[in-house]
Amino acid sequence: MEIQLNGSIVSISACNMDTLVHEQGLDPRSVVVEYNNKVIPQREWEKTILCQGDVVELLSFVGGG
Repeated sequence: MEIQLNGSIVSISACNMDTLVHEQGLDPRSVVVEYNNKVIPQREWEKTILCQGDVVELLSFVGGG
């Protein structure tokens, strides 16, 4: 299926948000997920089912100084 991920149309095999985050190689402890203009808490990722045309933004926090 195709979704918009961080501004680009991509084909994915993931069926839920938790799988998508892991497939992207991101550390779940440092990611914020925006799904169709709503922030989704990590505890809801597994039950958030992705559908054709969804819009997802994955924001990763990086420390430094």
